[in-house]
Amino acid sequence: MTTAEPVGVLIVDDDPLVRAGLAMMLGGVPEIRVVGEAGDGAEVPALVERLAPTVVLMDIRMPGVDGLTATEHLRRRPAAPEVIVLTTFDADRHVLRALRAGAAGFLLKDTPPGEIVTAVRQVAQGRPVLSPAVTRRLIARVAENDHDRRRARARARLAQLNDRERDVAVAVGEGRSNAEIGAVLHLAVPTVKTHVSNILTKLDLNNRVQIALLAHDAGLLDDDG
Repeated sequence: MTTAEPVGVLIVDDDPLVRAGLAMMLGGVPEIRVVGEAGDGAEVPALVERLAPTVVLMDIRMPGVDGLTATEHLRRRPAAPEVIVLTTFDADRHVLRALRAGAAGFLLKDTPPGEIVTAVRQVAQGRPVLSPAVTRRLIARVAENDHDRRRARARARLAQLNDRERDVAVAVGEGRSNAEIGAVLHLAVPTVKTHVSNILTKLDLNNRVQIALLAHDAGLLDDDG
């Protein structure tokens, strides 16, 4: 069974060589179609409106409107495309801001071509390309200046959940799969999926990465959490 429509990808990077390389690589994959390119985040809104991509590959550092600002604006749109941020540093503190804004994950620019293709496919299916374990390592390496204020805000948001949803949110933050969450909490996997869906809806989140970040901010993943 084949997909009716190929996955449309918009490439946003200020380096023409990077754009050309990504376009050439993705252009050779039958189920992926590069619908456009941009060299600055300022060009993104109009291109997304006109081209309706499924996935945007977004560079972080650009001279005009940077990829972080562009991602934040883009993810506020109704029916926004998924965003994968591109970076040269796996511990780049800016990546965390992009994930909080709703990016589906990040890729290093030297990621092997096959992995980039796999990431685009995953994100198009609504699955983040950043594993919870990597998320937690990234969080741990980022210094937060507004720790107390962020914790209070996160706990206020999580107060919207019932006890079982809170347990599931913590388990997601711990990097557990749906099957592992079901085993620990004695729930069927479809029930876990329903709880995750309810959490995303109640808290107006985009994906599991954001659930993990919120659980971390609330202090629920600390030893004393």
